[in-house]
Amino acid sequence: MRKLIVTALMAAVAIPSIAIPTAASAQSQREVRRDRQDLRQEQRELNRARRSGDRHDIREERRDVRGARQELREDIRDRNRAWGRNDWRGYRDHNRGIYARGNWRAPFRYTAFRPGIRIAPSYFGSRYYIADPWRYRLPLTGRNQRWVRHYDDVVLVDTRRGIVIDVIRNFYR
Repeated sequence: MRKLIVTALMAAVAIPSIAIPTAASAQSQREVRRDRQDLRQEQRELNRARRSGDRHDIREERRDVRGARQELREDIRDRNRAWGRNDWRGYRDHNRGIYARGNWRAPFRYTAFRPGIRIAPSYFGSRYYIADPWRYRLPLTGRNQRWVRHYDDVVLVDTRRGIVIDVIRNFYR
């Protein structure tokens, strides 16, 4: 009986904390969808203004398109925060033991990678994969992408093409 009561209390405490982010993320998802539709509409109006040839209308429509793009970026940023993406910094500050992996060295020299460059497969071989990126609160990866450790940095690599997508410097410090 005691186990049943403890389990019920744990469930009652866990359910509200799960429901709030879900509702917030659903709302932000709708906002993102609506902002994308608004952006498309503003671009259509800009194209109409270009066809009519009035400079004042074109300038005004460009301003509207810029504003719609800015709103879309802000809503995407808010959605990512609601889903808990990019929250690894705060998590790391409170859980230093998980990130303290010691002095790790690879059999090659350190190179400060930047997004967009192509790297050799030896840098993102299977022995350098981060097998549990959710443990470190790293953002989700897409198809053919892996988080790879490179000294104290973490690198997101497209494993099919060998292109660096993202770099988080001093991740393990």
